Amino acid sequence: MKDFIVLMHADILHPEREEDWEPYIGRLIEAGCFQGGSSIGQGQAFRKEGEAAPLTHQLTGYIKIQADSLEEASAALKGNPTYEAGGTVEIRELVQG
Repeated sequence: MKDFIVLMHADILHPEREEDWEPYIGRLIEAGCFQGGSSIGQGQAFRKEGEAAPLTHQLTGYIKIQADSLEEASAALKGNPTYEAGGTVEIRELVQG
């Protein structure tokens, strides 16, 4: 199994239903792939030398899941409230090294 992070962006096209999150997370837990997640709040970008890149404001939350492949991980988008509201959802593999 590989670890993936699912990043939700703040570009929804339709109103997102807050009450849809609990059953969605419940389905991921039931499937055995849910590894955690959270909304993403305010923060600050840092750099040791020079000016830091701008803070990424479009990210609103993340979910960590396990799957055998990116294709399998993308199946977890069904029912994701951000995805269903027309928003961008990015999936990235968390590379172990």
